[in-house]
Amino acid sequence: MEMKKPCAGRQKIAISKIPKKNHLQVTFSKRRTGVFKKASELSTLCGIDIAIIVFSPANKAFSFGHPNVDSIIDRYLARNSNPPSESGTNRLIEAHRNANIRELNMQLTQVLHQLEVEKKHGEVMSEIRKASRSQCWWEAPINELGLHELEQLKTAMEELKKNVEQQANKILIDSKNNPSPSFANYLLGFLLLPMMLFLIFTARALDIIMIISSSFFEFCLISIKWRQLQG
Repeated sequence: MEMKKPCAGRQKIAISKIPKKNHLQVTFSKRRTGVFKKASELSTLCGIDIAIIVFSPANKAFSFGHPNVDSIIDRYLARNSNPPSESGTNRLIEAHRNANIRELNMQLTQVLHQLEVEKKHGEVMSEIRKASRSQCWWEAPINELGLHELEQLKTAMEELKKNVEQQANKILIDSKNNPSPSFANYLLGFLLLPMMLFLIFTARALDIIMIISSSFFEFCLISIKWRQLQG
């Protein structure tokens, strides 16, 4: 029967400085969080004020305090200063005033941070509105359109005029191909007559609009190109 090797059991790890730098930093971060957590629990359970300051291997300071680190340090320095006197009383008043000032500075910093967040949010919303307006540029006044947008609008109006003329011609051709006098044809003609008149009127109106706006388009294009050359 095969014998199992005896287990050494859980061994206590010797407390010594960690040689590897990366392991040292990871251990410091984990243990620092644990120390601050224990300090917070101690403050809550016992109702005490507490302050802890630690320096990382890179000589960076980290602190935790309740209600805050500065007020605890001020109290400690005042407690270990000279015996109470007029100057000592003044120092206590000054320490209390400094603690209040630091608290107000912290609140001011938080407000400024919130304002910065709101400012960035406003910039994002402004960009969204600009993008939305750029997608519906044809609804903007003509004098606010750029060169590319004016050319697109002119092309769209020409295409609309072409489609209206084609539809009007199609209706005329259909009516000529069905000349048999019947009640249905008379009814169809009666119903199509307003549509034909509307299409013809629309085509003529588009002609007039194109004639009037063509000069305006050319003027806008020349103005934009002139501004680009001046710029």
